[in-house]
Amino acid sequence: MGYLRVRNLGKAYKRYPHKWGRLAEWVRLGVHHDLNWVLRDVTFDVEPGQAVGIVGSNGAGKSTLLKLIARTVRPTAGEFETGGRVAALLELGIGFHPEFTGRENVFMAGHILGISGEQLATLMPPIEAFAEIGDYFDQPMRTYSSGMQVRVAFSVATAIRPDILIIDEALSVGDTYFQHKSFERIRQFRDEGTTLLFVSHSPEMIKTLCDRAILLEHGALIRDDEPAAVMDYYNGLIALKRADHEIRQSRTAAGGVVTRSGSAEATIVSIELLANGKPSRAVRSGDKITIRIAIAANAAMPDLTAGFLIRDRLGNDVFGTNTFHLGNSRCGIAAGEALTVDFEVAALQLGPGSFSLTAALHAGSHHTLANFDWWDRAIVFQVLPGRGPVSIGVCALEVTALWETGNGGANASGDSASELIRAR
Repeated sequence: MGYLRVRNLGKAYKRYPHKWGRLAEWVRLGVHHDLNWVLRDVTFDVEPGQAVGIVGSNGAGKSTLLKLIARTVRPTAGEFETGGRVAALLELGIGFHPEFTGRENVFMAGHILGISGEQLATLMPPIEAFAEIGDYFDQPMRTYSSGMQVRVAFSVATAIRPDILIIDEALSVGDTYFQHKSFERIRQFRDEGTTLLFVSHSPEMIKTLCDRAILLEHGALIRDDEPAAVMDYYNGLIALKRADHEIRQSRTAAGGVVTRSGSAEATIVSIELLANGKPSRAVRSGDKITIRIAIAANAAMPDLTAGFLIRDRLGNDVFGTNTFHLGNSRCGIAAGEALTVDFEVAALQLGPGSFSLTAALHAGSHHTLANFDWWDRAIVFQVLPGRGPVSIGVCALEVTALWETGNGGANASGDSASELIRAR
């Protein structure tokens, strides 16, 4: 069973203030280094079958944590325990020899993973077929592109369903086609009970693949919660550009998490979803709506951008835009000024379901430049079926269906017989 128990795990590297420090220690002339901790006092459990995403800024300790669990580096402090066979896809090309062919490297990597030579001989055809690199499979790996290396590494690491699958950001190097193919296999493993540890900077991947997320910051675990809540909190951390920024979180009555972050130079006073000019929390697919944001300017600002983001019930981004991209941001804002911006959506082409609305105030094109107020899930609203045919999914597209009958599309009179059906 693929379980994981981590207790006070830490990793530190020796840092020598002068170049002779290593030599002095080697000849036993005392200690001449201090410790640079990249991971410290990390404790968490992962139950069998859980999919856990690990997020954090560059240098937060994500890759170090995975290397420790994969046993490619040794911990400085603490301990961990894994149950079952572990397969890891970490740094690009790790464990591969550039002068050996892909086939030869598969044999070496397979043995490291604990797969016998007899098993590898049986698994070689499906590994080669999944990698889809053609004749390059029998060429030296030094001739491979980075994407081809990823294909071979992933194919051998997942040739047998592991109890624990560890994946770093390496898959982001591959092409779009192979990413889709790889994540389909990961989903299959997850559904069959494989425990997943997954590092990514993509919120969509974390929210879609994982049922839990862990946030690391400066080598410490600071958040362990559902993916949407952790990504919202992480989003607030990214936006912190000044020491006086504050992240405010409060539990809603429904048990969800609402996150607000920003410097408060401008704040969102209220946000409303209007249908037929009236506030509403239930609208029909295809209806015209207005998103109205009331703003208070608490300081003078050279420019102000307002934006909104619609997410589905799983926290995946569906649509977002702002006044900068619409060419309608405000300039020369005076302190104490009150503003209102209306976003007119001519037709809300969303499928039936529950959605949330996030609003943001910032400078420039993106909230990470200068975040004034970011309000996650400010409104939760319901989209009801529209007046057209029944459909599923998060969007409602206008579709035309055309049937043709007869040989070659011609009827008995020689004319094409067809029936046109439109779906909105």
